[in-house]
Amino acid sequence: MSSRRTAEEHESVTSDAIARPAPVVPASAKPDRHAWAPPWLVAAGMFLVYLILSVGRFRRMDWASWDLGIFEQAIRAYAHLQEPVADLKGPGANILGDHFSPIIALVAPVYRVFPGPVTLLVVQSALFALSAVPVTRAAVRFLGRARGLAVGIAYGLSWGIQRAVEFDFHEIAFAVPLLAFALEAVLARRWRAALLWGLPLVLVKEDLGFTLAALAVVVAWRARTTDRRTALTALGVAGAACVFAVLVFTVLIPAFATAGYGYWDKIDGAGPLGGIGTKLTTLAWVLIPTSGLLALRSPLLLVAAPTLGWRFLSGDDHYWSTDWHYSAVLMPVVALALVDAIDTVRRGERPWLRSYALQLPAAVLAAALALSATAMPTAKLAEARTYEKPERVTAIERLLARIPDGATVEADTTPLTRLTSRCRVLWIGGSKGVVPDWITIDNSSKWAGEDPTGYARQLHPDERFTLVGEAAGIVLMQRQ
Repeated sequence: MSSRRTAEEHESVTSDAIARPAPVVPASAKPDRHAWAPPWLVAAGMFLVYLILSVGRFRRMDWASWDLGIFEQAIRAYAHLQEPVADLKGPGANILGDHFSPIIALVAPVYRVFPGPVTLLVVQSALFALSAVPVTRAAVRFLGRARGLAVGIAYGLSWGIQRAVEFDFHEIAFAVPLLAFALEAVLARRWRAALLWGLPLVLVKEDLGFTLAALAVVVAWRARTTDRRTALTALGVAGAACVFAVLVFTVLIPAFATAGYGYWDKIDGAGPLGGIGTKLTTLAWVLIPTSGLLALRSPLLLVAAPTLGWRFLSGDDHYWSTDWHYSAVLMPVVALALVDAIDTVRRGERPWLRSYALQLPAAVLAAALALSATAMPTAKLAEARTYEKPERVTAIERLLARIPDGATVEADTTPLTRLTSRCRVLWIGGSKGVVPDWITIDNSSKWAGEDPTGYARQLHPDERFTLVGEAAGIVLMQRQ
């Protein structure tokens, strides 16, 4: 490499304090003994934020889904070395016949020691926070400490992660750190590590086999000129990942299910142009506040293609939007694609593009902070109710405590998370012939009528249920 530099190049590199991908450190230079600290401090701060939001939501019983209960049932079974049955999906339903996520068994030892739904929320918070370590570490390495920390904090507060924290527990909590560590390894040109970090993705969810394939293609592309053998190996991994994913969809899941893979009907519907406005809005959210569109200049963004593809091709409009947890796996991809793009652009020949790229870490941090203070779940951190347990919840818990441990209960969304750690819980109207000992529902809107015991008779015509009590709209009925 030539020892000459133009004045402009010298000024750009020194003033911005940005390291090259493989910097040459003089032998006399003192290593920074505390270089490990910033990424872990970012992760610790994010863990606290995620924990307050998710556990606070649990304490307030602010639920819109049954997912936390489903995953607790499966993990509770794993913790007792049993088949991962989630009765909320149907009596005796094996969770592996719904989504192929055996990786959640890793939570079982922790759950055995600390049983309860809060354990799942703590584990999820820890996994999301852990993903901030490789993102921040890679950003600091390539962009310098100030810009790297800005990217790391912006990632931790990114809307996709926040939406996932807000929405129950999901298996994709494992995919987020795996992708972050894998892409950090790609940027460091540690090809083997990148592939090894990516391999467990096939155990997280059935569609992530294609994400692993995309990751392997990126590794092959990056290694093609310097390590041909690795490039060929990576292509082999990509092919194997696709084959495995197809087998999961067509063989493994149907083997555990009663009627094949239950989500094929989600593909049918409006087609790629259906809901195009919502899809374009979601795509804008994925790329603009998180990377100012610069991530488009990095091949790492290819890793996001499978997730965006199945979501946008689906006929289910729930997959198209920015709600729920579906965008969490995209956040580490976009963040590290931004790091890669800035590192490439800053050495380019377009001054305006270099200037734009070097301002982006501060810009994405400002965007994340602004959204966090106004439109995202973190805005609730400033509200006193986030840290309080409402009296209505205490009354509901007192009512549900009348149900003995081990009882079979038919329940809907609001009360079920207070029961899944100690009872067999079935979804209301989904007991499929199993007669529950108790029925509890949230009838605050009177959807079950003025006399909920009449609704219970509709569900189980040969049985008689009597009203035991009511608290804050939650009705409890017992079979006689």
